[in-house]
Amino acid sequence: MELFRKVDGLAEDIQKLQPAVDLWRKFIYCTSLSGSILGSVDHMQPQDFDKIVSPVSVAHFSQYKLVRLLLKRLENLGFHTCTPDMLQSLNQDMLWEKKILMGHECISLHPTDQGVMVGASFQKEGKMEERKFHCSILVASDGARSTVRNLVGINMKGEHDLQKLVSIHFMSKDLGQYLLQQRPGMLFFIFNPEAIGVLVAHDLNQGEFVLQVPYYPPQQKFEDFSSKVCKQIIFKLVGWEPVDVEVVDIKPWAMHAEVAEKFVSCNNRVILVGDAAHRFPPAGGFGMNTGIQDAHNLAWKISSLLNNIASPSIIQTYEVERRPIAISNTNLSVQNFKAAMSVPTALGLDPTMANSVHQVINSSIGSILPSSMQKAVLEGIFSIGRSQLSEFFLNEDNPIGSMRLARLRSIFHEGKSLQLQFPAEDLGFCYLEGALVADGGNRTLETEAASGHRSGPRDYIPSAKPGSRLPHMQVRALNASFSKDIFSTLDLIPGDKLEFLLIIAPVEKSYDLARSTLKVAEEFKVSLKVCIIWPEGSSDKQETGSGTKLDPWTNHIDVEEIKRSSSKSWWELCHMTSKGFILVRPDEHIAWRSDSDTLDNIVPEVERVLSLILGVEKSCV
Repeated sequence: MELFRKVDGLAEDIQKLQPAVDLWRKFIYCTSLSGSILGSVDHMQPQDFDKIVSPVSVAHFSQYKLVRLLLKRLENLGFHTCTPDMLQSLNQDMLWEKKILMGHECISLHPTDQGVMVGASFQKEGKMEERKFHCSILVASDGARSTVRNLVGINMKGEHDLQKLVSIHFMSKDLGQYLLQQRPGMLFFIFNPEAIGVLVAHDLNQGEFVLQVPYYPPQQKFEDFSSKVCKQIIFKLVGWEPVDVEVVDIKPWAMHAEVAEKFVSCNNRVILVGDAAHRFPPAGGFGMNTGIQDAHNLAWKISSLLNNIASPSIIQTYEVERRPIAISNTNLSVQNFKAAMSVPTALGLDPTMANSVHQVINSSIGSILPSSMQKAVLEGIFSIGRSQLSEFFLNEDNPIGSMRLARLRSIFHEGKSLQLQFPAEDLGFCYLEGALVADGGNRTLETEAASGHRSGPRDYIPSAKPGSRLPHMQVRALNASFSKDIFSTLDLIPGDKLEFLLIIAPVEKSYDLARSTLKVAEEFKVSLKVCIIWPEGSSDKQETGSGTKLDPWTNHIDVEEIKRSSSKSWWELCHMTSKGFILVRPDEHIAWRSDSDTLDNIVPEVERVLSLILGVEKSCV
């Protein structure tokens, strides 16, 4: 959402169009949507709305709706959405620019001296045809089963087939209205003797849902999940039969926890992003958020390369920076998925036992049985397991049922079930090496991330350590050079321009450093803006502003801190002194920091830093 604030009002549109937060803040565990509630977890806290650590709150918005908004933004930038029928007259490479080609699928690619030749299939008059494109860089954002990844021979590493599920997208305004009035929530974990499933309530007002149901092939076949069968499963989990249930789509999918062994291939010409580079369990929203971060990290680097500011080696820093984050988020999503499995385990339905039963039936012993008998045995065992969920068994008067319900309450109370927010990872992820000048120091976070050992969601602690996202603080413009009077420090980096930012305090040595940095940046053909952050109350003084301190350069802005009661100053927030300075990349991550007092030879040091970040030598610029 922080990134979307920079995309032509996209974050604001999402906030307007998403369901009200009270309709999706809870995860609800129940025997059916109209049956007993086993427990619920509220994932929103008052501080989530205070906008202290971020200028925007989390959101709940369906992917296909997001895609529509993104397409609209692209059209506003002059892109045109085209179907195969609209493209018959376009045969020259130059005419493909700013085209979004619907109905095309990548089927081949061949590296060339100047880039990549891509073959794409499309349908014409009922027949499949192929069209060739030549591009400098191919960004593969083609999903978890990426064709591009397979074509360049990049393997995935991690846990494969954690679980297989059937996804049932359906509409029912009757069900939506019922849940609105009785038990609004985002996720419903439903356990009863007839069926088990997880219902995602995308929009209760519109009555839009996606139901996830586990299935075990080959005994259970995807083809068995007809629209009629899916409706019956829905009715079992709802507890009554809404008359307006309309099944929109049914798809099988497998849950993996894998990261690509490489993100960059073919001499920096083919780059994997999003699900093509990493596949997570859908626990915590890490899939889409990590993918969007990938694109944000990559965009300014491609732009720097195409504008001859950086060398091709800057593309390698995308993999160096993003792959460790993907591995860390994979481990965290697996841990969160296992936390979700603690609930059925407490109810006597250990998922590992179900997988073991399935493996036995698939083994040499079970495989000698006819397929119909294998299916009957599997479903019979599962039915016996689900019988433990009957109200006759699962109640406070039954000693075993009472013990299981008590264990369930303990899991919810201790925060050991599936979690929604991970502030330390959502905002606090940090690149340890790459297009930055690292501080060095301890690597505790990296070790913890790689091992997957964590003690649940942790608070986000703002940091100005190189590789971190720039901390958020509200500031007030002290001159008329900014479009808004009060804004976030994150807004100092433009979303529509390739520009670095140097943050200093109004200290003489820092002004010297800023003038030298502006001069070196000009030699490197790098756009640089200087921000001078003044202490709170500076606007009341007569002499405020940098005036002629940075002459002859004019690309600077003076701002004043807006501190909340008992909150820290900007430099305290960054764990630095007012003699410090911070260089921020176009993707809002910190590239370099130091104290102006510690630099004796400013110009050579700034040249060294920009050379490291951009992968170029001054003589080559």
